[in-house]
Amino acid sequence: MRRRTPPPPSPLPQRDGIDAVRVRLPVAGPWSTVREHLVERLSGAGAGVVDGMFDAGLVVGADGRAVPGDAPYEPGMFVWFHRELPAEVPVPFPLEIVYRDEHIVVADKPHFLATTPRGGHVTETALARLRRELGIPALGAAHRLDRLTAGLVLFTVRPEERGAYQTLFGDRRVRKEYEAVAPYDPALALPRTVSSRILKERGVLAAREVAGEPNAVSRVELITHRPGPGPGPGLGRYRLVPRTGQTHQLRVHMNSLGVPILGDPLYPEVAAAVPPGDFRRPLQLLARELGFTDPVTGREHRFRSTRSLDAWSAYEDWAGSRVR
Repeated sequence: MRRRTPPPPSPLPQRDGIDAVRVRLPVAGPWSTVREHLVERLSGAGAGVVDGMFDAGLVVGADGRAVPGDAPYEPGMFVWFHRELPAEVPVPFPLEIVYRDEHIVVADKPHFLATTPRGGHVTETALARLRRELGIPALGAAHRLDRLTAGLVLFTVRPEERGAYQTLFGDRRVRKEYEAVAPYDPALALPRTVSSRILKERGVLAAREVAGEPNAVSRVELITHRPGPGPGPGLGRYRLVPRTGQTHQLRVHMNSLGVPILGDPLYPEVAAAVPPGDFRRPLQLLARELGFTDPVTGREHRFRSTRSLDAWSAYEDWAGSRVR
Protein backbone atom coordinates (compact mmCIF):
# COMPACT_ATOMS: atom_id res chain seq x y z
CA MET A 1 0.00 0.00 0.00
CA ARG A 2 1.41 3.36 -1.04
CA ARG A 3 1.89 5.82 1.78
CA ARG A 4 0.49 9.28 1.36
CA THR A 5 3.16 11.99 1.47
CA PRO A 6 2.49 14.34 4.40
CA PRO A 7 2.04 18.01 3.56
CA PRO A 8 4.96 20.37 4.21
CA PRO A 9 4.98 22.28 7.51
CA SER A 10 3.30 25.65 7.63
CA PRO A 11 5.68 28.51 6.83
CA LEU A 12 3.46 30.87 8.84
CA PRO A 13 3.40 30.97 12.65
CA GLN A 14 0.14 30.68 14.55
CA ARG A 15 -1.83 33.82 15.25
CA ASP A 16 -3.64 33.99 18.61
CA GLY A 17 -3.29 30.21 18.87
CA ILE A 18 -4.86 29.63 15.44
CA ASP A 19 -3.08 27.83 12.60
CA ALA A 20 -2.80 29.41 9.19
CA VAL A 21 -5.22 28.01 6.61
CA ARG A 22 -3.56 25.49 4.28
CA VAL A 23 -4.95 25.00 0.76
CA ARG A 24 -3.79 22.37 -1.70
CA LEU A 25 -4.65 23.18 -5.30
CA PRO A 26 -6.69 20.40 -6.95
CA VAL A 27 -5.03 18.10 -9.47
CA ALA A 28 -7.34 19.27 -12.25
CA GLY A 29 -9.47 22.32 -12.85
CA PRO A 30 -10.24 25.25 -15.18
CA TRP A 31 -8.09 27.81 -13.37
CA SER A 32 -5.08 29.44 -15.00
CA THR A 33 -3.77 31.25 -11.88
CA VAL A 34 -3.64 30.62 -8.14
CA ARG A 35 -5.79 33.71 -7.64
CA GLU A 36 -8.61 32.38 -9.83
CA HIS A 37 -8.86 29.21 -7.77
CA LEU A 38 -8.87 31.04 -4.41
CA VAL A 39 -11.47 33.56 -5.60
CA GLU A 40 -13.77 30.65 -6.45
CA ARG A 41 -12.92 28.61 -3.36
CA LEU A 42 -13.35 31.54 -0.97
CA SER A 43 -16.38 33.04 -2.69
CA GLY A 44 -18.13 33.51 0.66
CA ALA A 45 -15.37 35.80 1.95
CA GLY A 46 -16.76 38.82 0.11
CA ALA A 47 -15.83 40.84 -2.96
CA GLY A 48 -12.22 41.95 -3.11
CA VAL A 49 -11.06 40.00 -0.05
CA VAL A 50 -8.87 37.55 -1.94
CA ASP A 51 -7.40 40.29 -4.15
CA GLY A 52 -6.60 42.26 -1.01
CA MET A 53 -4.77 39.26 0.45
CA PHE A 54 -2.63 38.89 -2.66
CA ASP A 55 -1.95 42.64 -2.82
CA ALA A 56 -0.77 42.59 0.80
CA GLY A 57 1.44 39.54 0.27
CA LEU A 58 -0.57 37.44 2.74
CA VAL A 59 -0.77 34.32 0.58
CA VAL A 60 2.50 32.38 0.80
CA GLY A 61 3.99 29.19 -0.60
CA ALA A 62 5.91 26.41 1.16
CA ASP A 63 9.07 28.56 1.16
CA GLY A 64 7.28 31.35 3.05
CA ARG A 65 7.46 33.77 0.13
CA ALA A 66 4.43 35.70 -1.04
CA VAL A 67 2.62 34.16 -4.00
CA PRO A 68 1.64 36.81 -6.60
CA GLY A 69 -1.95 36.81 -7.77
CA ASP A 70 -0.95 36.06 -11.34
CA ALA A 71 1.20 33.06 -10.36
CA PRO A 72 0.45 30.16 -12.75
CA TYR A 73 -1.81 27.45 -11.42
CA GLU A 74 0.20 24.38 -10.34
CA PRO A 75 -1.81 21.21 -9.52
CA GLY A 76 -0.98 19.95 -6.04
CA MET A 77 0.67 23.20 -4.93
CA PHE A 78 0.21 24.23 -1.28
CA VAL A 79 -0.49 27.81 -0.19
CA TRP A 80 -1.09 29.25 3.26
CA PHE A 81 -2.77 32.37 4.64
CA HIS A 82 -4.35 33.60 7.85
CA ARG A 83 -8.09 34.15 7.65
CA GLU A 84 -9.70 37.27 9.08
CA LEU A 85 -10.78 36.30 12.59
CA PRO A 86 -14.36 37.06 13.66
CA ALA A 87 -15.07 39.45 16.50
CA GLU A 88 -15.81 37.34 19.58
CA VAL A 89 -17.15 38.08 23.03
CA PRO A 90 -14.63 36.71 25.57
CA VAL A 91 -15.94 33.81 27.66
CA PRO A 92 -15.32 35.16 31.18
CA PHE A 93 -14.72 31.84 32.95
CA PRO A 94 -11.41 30.12 33.72
CA LEU A 95 -10.14 27.07 31.88
CA GLU A 96 -8.51 24.91 34.53
CA ILE A 97 -5.66 22.44 34.03
CA VAL A 98 -6.37 19.13 35.76
CA TYR A 99 -3.29 17.25 34.55
CA ARG A 100 -0.27 17.83 32.35
CA ASP A 101 2.72 15.76 31.29
CA GLU A 102 4.93 15.55 28.20
CA HIS A 103 2.21 13.72 26.26
CA ILE A 104 -1.20 15.07 27.30
CA VAL A 105 -3.05 17.96 28.88
CA VAL A 106 -6.42 17.42 30.58
CA ALA A 107 -8.45 20.60 30.98
CA ASP A 108 -11.68 21.32 32.86
CA LYS A 109 -13.65 23.40 30.36
CA PRO A 110 -16.29 25.94 31.45
CA HIS A 111 -19.72 26.23 29.88
CA PHE A 112 -19.95 28.37 26.72
CA LEU A 113 -16.33 27.75 25.64
CA ALA A 114 -16.03 25.71 22.43
CA THR A 115 -13.38 22.98 22.38
CA THR A 116 -11.87 23.72 18.95
CA PRO A 117 -12.21 26.53 16.39
CA ARG A 118 -15.41 26.25 14.40
CA GLY A 119 -17.82 28.76 12.84
CA GLY A 120 -17.92 31.98 14.82
CA HIS A 121 -15.92 30.53 17.73
CA VAL A 122 -12.22 30.67 16.89
CA THR A 123 -9.91 32.39 19.37
CA GLU A 124 -12.46 31.94 22.17
CA THR A 125 -11.97 28.17 22.26
CA ALA A 126 -10.28 25.86 24.70
CA LEU A 127 -7.64 24.80 22.16
CA ALA A 128 -6.62 28.33 21.16
CA ARG A 129 -6.62 29.51 24.77
CA LEU A 130 -4.43 26.61 25.93
CA ARG A 131 -1.99 27.07 23.07
CA ARG A 132 -1.55 30.69 24.10
CA GLU A 133 -1.45 30.16 27.86
CA LEU A 134 0.76 27.05 27.88
CA GLY A 135 2.96 28.03 24.95
CA ILE A 136 2.35 24.72 23.12
CA PRO A 137 1.65 25.59 19.47
CA ALA A 138 1.36 21.89 18.49
CA LEU A 139 -1.36 21.16 21.06
CA GLY A 140 -4.33 19.33 19.57
CA ALA A 141 -7.69 18.01 20.77
CA ALA A 142 -8.12 14.23 21.09
CA HIS A 143 -11.93 14.62 21.15
CA ARG A 144 -14.55 17.33 21.42
CA LEU A 145 -17.05 18.46 24.03
CA ASP A 146 -20.12 20.54 23.12
CA ARG A 147 -19.64 24.28 23.63
CA LEU A 148 -22.54 24.39 26.10
CA THR A 149 -21.27 21.41 28.12
CA ALA A 150 -18.66 21.90 30.84
CA GLY A 151 -16.07 19.41 32.00
CA LEU A 152 -13.04 17.34 31.10
CA VAL A 153 -11.35 17.45 27.69
CA LEU A 154 -8.19 15.60 26.63
CA PHE A 155 -5.54 17.37 24.53
CA THR A 156 -2.34 15.94 23.06
CA VAL A 157 1.07 17.62 23.14
CA ARG A 158 2.82 15.79 20.28
CA PRO A 159 1.16 15.65 16.84
CA GLU A 160 2.70 12.25 16.10
CA GLU A 161 0.92 10.77 19.15
CA ARG A 162 -2.48 12.37 18.55
CA GLY A 163 -3.81 9.45 16.51
CA ALA A 164 -3.17 6.99 19.33
CA TYR A 165 -5.29 9.02 21.76
CA GLN A 166 -8.03 9.71 19.21
CA THR A 167 -8.24 5.96 18.56
CA LEU A 168 -9.09 5.45 22.24
CA PHE A 169 -12.29 7.42 21.72
CA GLY A 170 -13.04 5.84 18.36
CA ASP A 171 -12.66 2.36 19.85
CA ARG A 172 -14.72 3.28 22.94
CA ARG A 173 -11.85 2.55 25.31
CA VAL A 174 -12.37 5.73 27.33
CA ARG A 175 -14.54 5.59 30.46
CA LYS A 176 -16.72 8.71 30.46
CA GLU A 177 -19.18 9.78 33.11
CA TYR A 178 -21.39 12.87 33.02
CA GLU A 179 -23.58 14.60 35.56
CA ALA A 180 -26.78 16.50 34.86
CA VAL A 181 -29.55 18.38 36.64
CA ALA A 182 -33.06 17.86 35.29
CA PRO A 183 -36.64 17.59 36.58
CA TYR A 184 -37.31 14.69 38.90
CA ASP A 185 -40.02 12.24 37.86
CA PRO A 186 -40.95 9.73 40.58
CA ALA A 187 -42.67 7.55 37.96
CA LEU A 188 -39.46 7.18 35.92
CA ALA A 189 -37.83 3.86 36.78
CA LEU A 190 -34.06 4.27 37.09
CA PRO A 191 -31.39 3.14 36.54
CA ARG A 192 -31.97 2.14 32.95
CA THR A 193 -30.17 1.88 29.64
CA VAL A 194 -31.56 3.96 26.78
CA SER A 195 -30.93 2.77 23.21
CA SER A 196 -32.09 4.53 20.05
CA ARG A 197 -31.03 5.69 16.64
CA ILE A 198 -30.08 9.38 16.59
CA LEU A 199 -29.87 11.41 13.40
CA LYS A 200 -28.12 14.79 13.26
CA GLU A 201 -28.57 16.50 9.91
CA ARG A 202 -26.15 19.11 8.64
CA GLY A 203 -27.56 22.61 9.06
CA VAL A 204 -30.23 21.50 11.57
CA LEU A 205 -29.56 22.55 15.15
CA ALA A 206 -31.29 19.71 16.98
CA ALA A 207 -30.72 15.98 16.55
CA ARG A 208 -33.67 13.59 16.53
CA GLU A 209 -34.46 9.97 17.17
CA VAL A 210 -35.52 7.93 14.15
CA ALA A 211 -36.53 4.35 13.47
CA GLY A 212 -33.75 1.87 12.77
CA GLU A 213 -30.82 0.05 14.32
CA PRO A 214 -29.71 1.86 17.53
CA ASN A 215 -26.50 3.83 17.23
CA ALA A 216 -26.71 5.57 20.63
CA VAL A 217 -26.65 3.88 24.03
CA SER A 218 -26.68 5.69 27.40
CA ARG A 219 -26.91 4.53 31.00
CA VAL A 220 -29.04 6.86 33.13
CA GLU A 221 -28.95 6.76 36.93
CA LEU A 222 -30.54 8.97 39.58
CA ILE A 223 -27.95 10.10 42.14
CA THR A 224 -30.40 11.97 44.37
CA HIS A 225 -33.40 14.29 44.21
CA ARG A 226 -34.89 17.09 46.24
CA PRO A 227 -37.85 19.48 46.21
CA GLY A 228 -37.74 22.16 43.58
CA PRO A 229 -38.26 25.90 43.94
CA GLY A 230 -41.98 25.61 43.16
CA PRO A 231 -44.80 23.09 42.95
CA GLY A 232 -44.05 19.73 41.40
CA PRO A 233 -41.83 16.76 42.17
CA GLY A 234 -38.60 18.79 42.23
CA LEU A 235 -35.14 18.38 40.78
CA GLY A 236 -33.02 15.33 40.13
CA ARG A 237 -29.26 14.96 39.96
CA TYR A 238 -28.33 12.30 37.42
CA ARG A 239 -25.30 10.23 36.49
CA LEU A 240 -25.07 9.63 32.74
CA VAL A 241 -22.72 7.09 31.18
CA PRO A 242 -22.61 7.14 27.35
CA ARG A 243 -21.54 3.93 25.66
CA THR A 244 -21.50 5.58 22.24
CA GLY A 245 -20.72 9.11 21.08
CA GLN A 246 -23.49 10.51 18.91
CA THR A 247 -23.98 14.28 18.72
CA HIS A 248 -26.17 15.56 21.60
CA GLN A 249 -26.74 11.94 22.66
CA LEU A 250 -27.23 12.54 26.39
CA ARG A 251 -29.40 15.58 25.79
CA VAL A 252 -31.61 13.68 23.35
CA HIS A 253 -31.94 10.66 25.64
CA MET A 254 -32.80 12.71 28.71
CA ASN A 255 -35.43 14.55 26.71
CA SER A 256 -36.88 11.26 25.44
CA LEU A 257 -37.30 10.15 29.06
CA GLY A 258 -39.36 13.26 29.76
CA VAL A 259 -36.70 14.94 31.92
CA PRO A 260 -34.83 17.37 29.61
CA ILE A 261 -31.63 18.80 31.07
CA LEU A 262 -32.08 22.24 32.61
CA GLY A 263 -30.87 25.11 30.46
CA ASP A 264 -31.02 23.16 27.19
CA PRO A 265 -31.84 25.57 24.33
CA LEU A 266 -32.62 22.75 21.87
CA TYR A 267 -34.58 20.08 23.74
CA PRO A 268 -37.50 19.70 23.99
CA GLU A 269 -37.89 22.78 21.74
CA VAL A 270 -35.44 25.01 19.90
CA ALA A 271 -35.41 28.31 21.76
CA ALA A 272 -34.70 31.76 20.36
CA ALA A 273 -31.03 32.41 19.66
CA VAL A 274 -29.10 33.55 22.74
CA PRO A 275 -27.34 36.89 22.14
CA PRO A 276 -23.53 36.81 22.22
CA GLY A 277 -22.29 37.61 25.70
CA ASP A 278 -25.38 36.23 27.46
CA PHE A 279 -23.86 33.65 29.80
CA ARG A 280 -26.94 33.12 31.94
CA ARG A 281 -28.54 29.75 32.58
CA PRO A 282 -25.77 27.43 31.35
CA LEU A 283 -26.77 23.95 30.27
CA GLN A 284 -26.69 21.77 33.39
CA LEU A 285 -24.50 19.06 31.90
CA LEU A 286 -20.98 18.31 33.09
CA ALA A 287 -18.36 15.82 31.84
CA ARG A 288 -17.48 14.70 35.36
CA GLU A 289 -15.02 11.81 34.87
CA LEU A 290 -12.59 10.61 32.25
CA GLY A 291 -10.60 7.39 32.55
CA PHE A 292 -8.36 5.42 30.17
CA THR A 293 -5.15 3.45 29.81
CA ASP A 294 -2.56 5.75 28.27
CA PRO A 295 -1.68 4.31 24.84
CA VAL A 296 1.83 5.83 24.98
CA THR A 297 2.94 5.37 28.59
CA GLY A 298 0.66 2.54 29.71
CA ARG A 299 -0.44 4.51 32.79
CA GLU A 300 -3.93 4.18 34.16
CA HIS A 301 -5.56 7.61 34.24
CA ARG A 302 -8.74 8.68 36.00
CA PHE A 303 -9.60 12.36 36.16
CA ARG A 304 -12.51 14.09 37.87
CA SER A 305 -13.90 17.58 37.38
CA THR A 306 -14.29 19.70 40.51
CA ARG A 307 -16.94 21.93 38.96
CA SER A 308 -20.47 22.06 40.32
CA LEU A 309 -23.74 22.52 38.48
CA ASP A 310 -25.35 25.80 39.51
CA ALA A 311 -28.96 24.63 39.28
CA TRP A 312 -28.20 22.10 42.00
CA SER A 313 -25.91 24.15 44.25
CA ALA A 314 -27.63 27.53 43.86
CA TYR A 315 -30.84 27.22 41.87
CA GLU A 316 -32.07 30.77 42.47
CA ASP A 317 -28.79 32.22 41.15
CA TRP A 318 -28.91 29.99 38.09
CA ALA A 319 -32.59 30.68 37.34
CA GLY A 320 -32.39 34.41 38.02
CA SER A 321 -30.97 37.19 35.91
CA ARG A 322 -27.48 37.14 37.35
CA VAL A 323 -24.83 36.53 34.71
CA ARG A 324 -22.55 33.61 35.53
